[in-house]
Amino acid sequence: MLSDFSLSRNTVGYIIDGVMNKKAINDLKSQILEKFEEHDTINLYLEDSGIERFSLNAVMIATLFPVEHHHRFNKIALVTNRKWIHMLGVLDTVVVNVNLKNFTSDNRLEAISWIAQE
Repeated sequence: MLSDFSLSRNTVGYIIDGVMNKKAINDLKSQILEKFEEHDTINLYLEDSGIERFSLNAVMIATLFPVEHHHRFNKIALVTNRKWIHMLGVLDTVVVNVNLKNFTSDNRLEAISWIAQE
């Protein structure tokens, strides 16, 4: 399940829970693409709020999407306690110049503050 919110004019956030499968990741991807229609670039906040399980398809899409659209993201904040998700974020920053920062769930307020700064 996705819950979305706006932090500023071009900053959107998603709190994700439940099962992250191909349908769920494509729903998230569609919502982000809609934001691209409104703004040339966006800041993106993604928070893992108890995702039960991930499918391999979802992981692949989630890893490749920022690479595909790197020029459309100002900043990406990943909030999760899963170290392997943090590693995927690091991989994206190495492959392309994406301003992506990892935060633990305990540091979500720091993540919100960072992503909302111009």
